[in-house]
Amino acid sequence: MSDEVARIRLDKWLYHARFAKSRGIAADMVSGGHVRVNRDKAGKPAHKVGPGDVLTFAKGDRVRVVRIVAVGTRRGPAPEAQALYDDLSDPAPETPARAPAYDNAHGDGGRPTKRDRRKIDAARRRVLD
Repeated sequence: MSDEVARIRLDKWLYHARFAKSRGIAADMVSGGHVRVNRDKAGKPAHKVGPGDVLTFAKGDRVRVVRIVAVGTRRGPAPEAQALYDDLSDPAPETPARAPAYDNAHGDGGRPTKRDRRKIDAARRRVLD
């Protein structure tokens, strides 16, 4: 294979590896300066990447560090996308799923009362305004 075939646009690779929901979002990540390729900021979505390159970017509340293994030809299912990279970042901390605790009049931490629900809804409206 020639060098041009083994390399792909950065935004396209992020889309194929399912780190972005669309190529437009991937292009915005790159042009916004949120992606580093081999410790250098990638300035353009058309930056060429290939196997062996290391990408660093924020995804959610984590910083992801991935090494590209393959370029991929399409945005396939998740197992196919996960085969495109090796994840070098620290594993996500496990957070136990807990039901929200409410401080209601009975003090038993059960469901909120009607009054509690009104307070919660009013607080959410203030945040959205």
